[in-house]
Amino acid sequence: MDRARGRRRTRIWSGAVTAALALTLSATGQASAADINNAKNAGFESGLTNWTCSAGSGTTVASPVHGGSSALKATPAGQDNARCTQTVAVQPNSTYRLSAWVQGGYAYLGATGTGTTDVSTWTPDSSSWKELSTTFTTGSSTRSVTIYTHGWYGQAAYYADDVSVFGPDGGGGGDPAPTVPGAPTGVAVSGTTSSSVSLSWNAVSGATGYNVYRNGTRVTAVTGTSATVTGLAASTSYTFQVTATNAAGESPKSASVTGTTAPTGGGSDVPRHAVTGYWQNFNNGATVQRLSDVPAHYDIIAVAFADATATPGAVTFNLDSAGLGGYTVDQFKADLRAKQAAGKKVIISVGGELGRVAVNDSASATNFANSVYSLMQTYGFDGVDIDLENGLNATYMTQALRSLAAKAGPSMVLTMAPQTIDMQSTSNSYFRTALNVKDILTVVNMQYYNSGSMLGCDGKVYSQGSVDFLTALACIQLENGLAPSQVGLGVPASTRAAGGGYVAPTVVNSALDCLTRATNCGSFKPPRTYPDLRGAMTWSTNWDAASGNAWSNAVGPHVDALP
Repeated sequence: MDRARGRRRTRIWSGAVTAALALTLSATGQASAADINNAKNAGFESGLTNWTCSAGSGTTVASPVHGGSSALKATPAGQDNARCTQTVAVQPNSTYRLSAWVQGGYAYLGATGTGTTDVSTWTPDSSSWKELSTTFTTGSSTRSVTIYTHGWYGQAAYYADDVSVFGPDGGGGGDPAPTVPGAPTGVAVSGTTSSSVSLSWNAVSGATGYNVYRNGTRVTAVTGTSATVTGLAASTSYTFQVTATNAAGESPKSASVTGTTAPTGGGSDVPRHAVTGYWQNFNNGATVQRLSDVPAHYDIIAVAFADATATPGAVTFNLDSAGLGGYTVDQFKADLRAKQAAGKKVIISVGGELGRVAVNDSASATNFANSVYSLMQTYGFDGVDIDLENGLNATYMTQALRSLAAKAGPSMVLTMAPQTIDMQSTSNSYFRTALNVKDILTVVNMQYYNSGSMLGCDGKVYSQGSVDFLTALACIQLENGLAPSQVGLGVPASTRAAGGGYVAPTVVNSALDCLTRATNCGSFKPPRTYPDLRGAMTWSTNWDAASGNAWSNAVGPHVDALP
């Protein structure tokens, strides 16, 4: 680097900073009702009329603009710093606020010929619009000042827009005084995540900025026509309004728009309310099905089950072609792809009543993750279901699931089907595992059957097979760390599907209403409603088919209609 040029640049920057500091300490006059913007063509809507730019460095552009339809673009070249000036009429012994919006390379704003102390301010390069402002006081005989913008040698072009010399009318004419802009229209939700909502709206004539309100409280201010509000809770609805602002004030609020954040966990494209069904890869007296036979009411199909191997923690999948009437692997894969094309998720379930998959150390955790990922690649499964009914190590299952998610990516669907006893307390290994992987967890469909009586979240004992049993036990999960979108009600599809705990589909629907709408409850009343409750699960699609699909025909549409 050239040392002389470096020293020269340092001295000029230091002078600019000193001037800016001095301006910060100077008094700012209070504008009166007669004050106007004395600059002409302040928004460059009439090209470069009233402006003079050195060495032909200036032009007007349609983008980017801060307000209106045009802005100044000035490009430094060689020994020219792209200085653009205008002579502005002012009143003697008066205080003016000089401001402009700038973007791009180094940008300076200043005034000379004030009759007192000439002023300037500057900013380094900026990728978005930024306001420069300062004040000056005119001398006793000053009738005009020269305002200017310029860039810096060897730096990128700068953009300037909406210049203002605001103060007493100098008599030379100027842009009309701003009026309060109208309320923004077209406010819409353009995107959501689990912690943010993005908004967009139409530009408002005369506006120089916009305020965004969340549930009536201003949360951010922007200069463009879009904003993203962050720091929100997952699966939560918020109301937003937008106002337009300029020097004259703030507009009325726009019409309200509601944005609902996405649920936490994996499988973000799973429906907000979903029905899960287990598909049996064996014949136990229920209706034998192919995947293509599973009704469309099921959003998540859990293929039961993966098989343990001789390698600790590792699993494989063996299609029971003989037991399923000659169903081939190629047919299974084709049916799986067809379900996915219809918007369904097909996952591999690990465990079951007879499943003996042990993940008890780091090696077995690695084996589990690698083997499940291999099955996802081989068959096209969208994720995995954890249905280990014979014990689970929270530390190493957490390790295994995180390792799997790192391989499969954020679209992986992760579900769990713990037994009722497993979710009675957060100290239980299953509950701890669910909380450990909450950020990648899609839903926990606890089995509300084969358990007998259990405690609800109010400390009372409830008998299985009732609305109270479903709602009071779901409340434990809902009030102890899981998001409502991560809780589903797991029930048998028929009396033959489980040893006990069957409830009629109408009871399932009543429990869903109780939890989401506070209607159709039994004696237990939840402490609040959970409109984002994920839905319901059944064992199994085969037993459902054996009963004429009575369960899915009743519960499926009800889940779809949840709030």
